[in-house]
Amino acid sequence: MAYQKIEQYDENTTRELSAHVKAILKLLGEDPEREGLVKTPERVAKAMQFLTQGYFQDGEALVNSAVFQEPYDHMVIVKDIELFSLCEHHMLPFIGKAHVAYIPNGQITGLSKIARVVETYARRLQVQERLTEQIRDCIQESLKPMGVAVVIEALHTCMSMRGVQKSNAITTTSAFSGVFLKDARTRNEFLQLIGRHQA
Repeated sequence: MAYQKIEQYDENTTRELSAHVKAILKLLGEDPEREGLVKTPERVAKAMQFLTQGYFQDGEALVNSAVFQEPYDHMVIVKDIELFSLCEHHMLPFIGKAHVAYIPNGQITGLSKIARVVETYARRLQVQERLTEQIRDCIQESLKPMGVAVVIEALHTCMSMRGVQKSNAITTTSAFSGVFLKDARTRNEFLQLIGRHQA
């Protein structure tokens, strides 16, 4: 049999979320029984479970599932990692990219695990500041490297679609540990390699 990707959703959670979405549609003045909306509550219920699946994932366990002893002690960077998250204040998306680096201290992890760490913490209700630090802390605690650097650049639809309505505003956050925090040359090398101005 060819490869299949199967999505599974908790039936009770889906049913309860669907009922709430249906109630919201009514409160907004819509008819949840009309053709275009009949299946919307279930679709939204499944979408919300997908978008918040990070609550049921363990970032450190992900990293530790692929740790290899390696004497490499130079910078490892995975940049331009796409991320999609939900702002916890309005539950609207923020979309951007993460740049993550670490300097190994005797052990490395599979490169895909770095992207999976970003995904794990992004798939929760978030603020960008906390997300940046959670990614840093997870890699620092899991690998015990000489240092970790994380920069996130994201567009927040809660700013572009409502409120101040500034559609081109990009928010940049950073978090550093170890040598990236203590050594300006190392930090600036990272920033240069990801195309950011030196600090």
